[in-house]
Parts: sequence; C-alpha cells; structure tokens
Amino acid sequence: MPKPQFHVIVCTNSRPPGHPRGSCAEKGSQEVLMQFFEELQQRNLFEKVLVTGSTCTGPCMLGPTVIVYPDGVWYQRVRREDVPTMVTEHLMQGKPVERLRLPDEVWG
Repeated sequence: MPKPQFHVIVCTNSRPPGHPRGSCAEKGSQEVLMQFFEELQQRNLFEKVLVTGSTCTGPCMLGPTVIVYPDGVWYQRVRREDVPTMVTEHLMQGKPVERLRLPDEVWG
C-alpha cells in the first residue's frame, strides 16, 4: 500500500447527554465519517486518502470537526452533505473549503 497523500481525521467523540461541551457524535460525526468512506470508494481514492475516526480533537462546540493533514486545515460544523465538496475541492483540487474552515481565533 502506498503512503497516502492526505490523512482526514473525523472527530467522533461522544459524551453523556447534557454535557456542557457537547460532542461531535451527537452532532452527526459518524454519518460524516461514513460519507467520507463512501466518497473515497466511489472515486477510487483509497490509496490517496486515509480517513480515520478520532476521540476529542478540542473545539467540541464547533463540531463535528474534521482535520486534513498534511495541510493542517481544520474544519468546523461539517455535515454529511459537505463531504462531497470537501473531497472534490480539497482532496482532489487542493483548495480548502473556506466556508467550513475553523477560525484560528478558536485557539485564542
């Protein structure tokens, strides 16, 4: 297996209901993760892109979060419907999806 060009990390962390920070899982991150797998399969990109689920990546209130390496681009509030655009624009064309980017100010 060749080394992938991209590593996509989808936060799928779950917390108990009512937790003050919330969680990406309660906001649909599992569906986002599955959509990435479907898109990679449809476009035959498994050798180019590695997708993994992750525990907490930090900004829970803005989840689901998705991180694309080696670019170091963080995305916020990603929905299943956003994934085809992310695959086409970022992973295939090399242009991050600006409307979904997590602002640097989050890290304060």
